[in-house]
Amino acid sequence: MSEPSRTWIREGKVDAGALHGLPAWLQPVVTCVQSIRSDELKYAVPTDGEGRHSAVLILFGEGPDPDLLMIQRAARMRAHAGQPAFPGGAVDATDADARAAAVREAVEETGLDPAGVRVLGHLPDLWLSVSGFVVTPVIAWWEQPSEVWAREPDEVESVTRVRLADLIDPANRVSVRHPSGYVGPGFRVNDMLVWGFTGGLIDLILDHSGLALPWDHATMVDLDIIATPDEEPVTS
Repeated sequence: MSEPSRTWIREGKVDAGALHGLPAWLQPVVTCVQSIRSDELKYAVPTDGEGRHSAVLILFGEGPDPDLLMIQRAARMRAHAGQPAFPGGAVDATDADARAAAVREAVEETGLDPAGVRVLGHLPDLWLSVSGFVVTPVIAWWEQPSEVWAREPDEVESVTRVRLADLIDPANRVSVRHPSGYVGPGFRVNDMLVWGFTGGLIDLILDHSGLALPWDHATMVDLDIIATPDEEPVTS
């Protein structure tokens, strides 16, 4: 069943004062957010009132090197089994907004301390047509990193921090072809193949922030899975 009618977010937004106190490497990432509009993406934008609202947390941390917090879904899950992803899930009625939902879900899945998370803004809402979800990608800085672990083992196999340098490295970048025919950007990092919606978001941020380096799109990885094409690439 669809949520009550609402107006979906069509453009990225950065909070007032978001750049204050940020490390220099993160500033172009945050600045680029407000330049990203859904109508500039090769991605279906939902009509008002359609789709179940969800959110993911794109959490940047210092590292020892700058990094991104990611999870790997449990292999026993019916949807997205074994796939790397950002923490996230459905927006509940008790959540103030998508930003609150993204942080809550990250706490539930990874055990992180929300007091150390500073939300900076969000990308436009993105429509996953097959699954019926409308996803708000929330951008945040891990000001005070805390211990993380797979808090919900039935849903999360592992939690990892992926170095930003490894995501940028052209040697780790590949094109991933789904059995459905979809082709999108992928990353070989931390013994994982990051692809689909998550890989597309990372690719989008790297490109718009100017952090991306030229890489060989002809390096192709074919997925050996049987699934519906609910992991359409996010491309610009």
